[in-house]
Amino acid sequence: MLDDFFIRALIAGIGIALVAGPLGCFVIWRRLSFFGDTLSHSALLGVTLALSFDINIALSVFFISSAVALVLLKLQKTTNLPGDALLGLLAHSSLAVGLVVISFLSFIRFDIMGLLFGDILAVAPNDIFIIWIGGVLILFVLKIIWKPLFASTVNYELAEAEGMNPARVNAIFTILMAAIIAISIKMVGLLLITGMLIIPAAMARNLSNNPVQMVVYSVIGGLLSVIVGLFTSLELNSPSGPSIITAALVLFILSLTKINKFTRLKN
Repeated sequence: MLDDFFIRALIAGIGIALVAGPLGCFVIWRRLSFFGDTLSHSALLGVTLALSFDINIALSVFFISSAVALVLLKLQKTTNLPGDALLGLLAHSSLAVGLVVISFLSFIRFDIMGLLFGDILAVAPNDIFIIWIGGVLILFVLKIIWKPLFASTVNYELAEAEGMNPARVNAIFTILMAAIIAISIKMVGLLLITGMLIIPAAMARNLSNNPVQMVVYSVIGGLLSVIVGLFTSLELNSPSGPSIITAALVLFILSLTKINKFTRLKN
């Protein structure tokens, strides 16, 4: 029999994988991996504010990450700096501010390793509620904006000419990214959130022939990563968050065999 904490971890992990799969595909398609890192770095500031004012961590992280994402969109329109420079500026600035705030929170005790790398085995029923309700809302909004978001990913100018308002859709997508980071921070931590978004989607890209297939494979890859990672963590007593990401990496490496076989057949 599995303990209650492990069952809760599985339920939480499955919820995250179902949401991270579709969003991760857009991260790959739009080349936004560094953007995910920026939001995850800003999440540290959200956590420190939550601890300072005794508010829900997921809610605080969501608002801070959303604010950083919207500031990025604003700076892209009002400055001549390239996108990677803006991402680096916001990522390291928000991380530095978060660390400064932490230095003043000596009266509060918290697990810094759990914050950085996650501790899915410590999720509570309230965390599961946030993950699943938040996940359903994220997928619902993503379904609504799917067509214009995909169109702007393929050709921004054409989507704009068709009246799809890609600027508004991009803003909504950045908020969805902030939301997935907020609900998954306790599972994989600040440093590994982007890996949960990117690695299953990258694996799916190696195996798929069309966008819908890629989304399906990405979700399956995320689910397998969570299940294999958690059971490996239980068996080897390894950290849960890194074990999940390591399992995703193994799946990605296995997916490369298809590319190698296809290349040999082509030659």
